[in-house]
Amino acid sequence: MKTTFEAALAAIKPLDVALIEKGQAHLDNLTKPLGSFGRLEDLAIQLFRIQEGQKPVVDPMRIYTVAGDHGVNAEGVSVYPQDVTRQMVLNFLNDGAGINVMSQTVGAQLFVVDAGCCGGTYEDHPKLIQAKVAPGTANLAQGPAMTHEQCLQALELGISLADRAHDEGVKALGTGEMGVSNTTSSTALYCAYLGLDPESMTGPGTGLGSDQIASKVNVIRKGLTVNADVVDSGDAFAILAALGGLEIATLAGLVIGGAKNRQLVCVDGFISTAAYLAAWKLCPTVKEYCLLSHASAEPGHATAVKAMGLKPYLDLGFRLGEGTGAACAMFLVRCAANIYNDMATFADAGVDEADD
Repeated sequence: MKTTFEAALAAIKPLDVALIEKGQAHLDNLTKPLGSFGRLEDLAIQLFRIQEGQKPVVDPMRIYTVAGDHGVNAEGVSVYPQDVTRQMVLNFLNDGAGINVMSQTVGAQLFVVDAGCCGGTYEDHPKLIQAKVAPGTANLAQGPAMTHEQCLQALELGISLADRAHDEGVKALGTGEMGVSNTTSSTALYCAYLGLDPESMTGPGTGLGSDQIASKVNVIRKGLTVNADVVDSGDAFAILAALGGLEIATLAGLVIGGAKNRQLVCVDGFISTAAYLAAWKLCPTVKEYCLLSHASAEPGHATAVKAMGLKPYLDLGFRLGEGTGAACAMFLVRCAANIYNDMATFADAGVDEADD
């Protein structure tokens, strides 16, 4: 019997190539010069294909900000103590964080998910999903961060989040995260999956100085070394378990679940892109259902994005996470759908078309 994870992978289907020409023909018949909306036209066609040739519908949209702690924090790779993860979850629930403002501004629903925070349960809250797989990961610099069972549970949690949204009519998802030291885990994943060097990929995260960055590089090298058998195997699942985080694995599952359900997935910045990378390695077809919202200011992001052949939609110097970049990209999603659905054709408007 297939696991939920295996069944989800098997259910992901490539988008219909034939719909590209049909969607582009509609866009070319709108009252504008051919191709003049640039990448918004690409996004409109992506939506058209995801929704199987129907007029694109993007509401409701939902962001999941998933939280988890990391054992590698004990190596001094962050300027913040681990308690900040839990404190920020409470801040999200009190509407005090950047993602609260951004999601409200764009009109997206926001849910906060405890996938692996240290400590016990939180008080119940309508925006909180308590689904703790474990109270944080183990230290990746000393061995695997997660057991295979924990990683599978986190992936399936992400799939269930996409399913819950789908059952409630959600058409577009956004990925967000919170987890002190998760840039270390993400960088390790980039290096393992893409064969990149930790020194060129490692950045300041939440504000490390140059000496601290050098120490962080050494911690990542140590993690890659102690987990070398897994890294060398090329096993995408095992690499995620060894070097990832509970929130990262959950977001990878969210990407997979979104693709299974034919939902557009707006991928946030440095950490969320690492989760996307894991999902892409597990099932390359997820690429057709995702957009990369923005270029993170974390230095290694551009290198990783280039290695994956992706191009972010925005470049605003963001390095906050939480899903804030995904929220910004949701403005573009609205624009793309509205252009496709609401602009007049040349015939409707009585406007002459360009001469051949």
